Amino acid sequence: MISKEEVKNIADLARIRLSNEEIEGYQKDLSEILNYVNKISEVDTSKIEPLYNISGAINNFHSDEPYHFNFEDKAKNREKFLSQAPQREGDYFKVKKIL
Repeated sequence: MISKEEVKNIADLARIRLSNEEIEGYQKDLSEILNYVNKISEVDTSKIEPLYNISGAINNFHSDEPYHFNFEDKAKNREKFLSQAPQREGDYFKVKKIL
């Protein structure tokens, strides 16, 4: 069981004040927690693979291929970019006001 001095030390490190009743309560609670952790550490995990990612998601990178512009045909390039915008107004992207 954890001693009262250890509970007081933990309380000092956490910068909290504890009454004598609280110290006794935490002494019991912290001892139970440590006993539970010791019980868990007894489990044989030697045949279990480490878990690196719980979602199974993989980094999906898109290909980074250069796009060559035909600068003589600016109107075609402009229309190609503007057609991908969620909203547009004339030859401009339309966005929400921020100020």
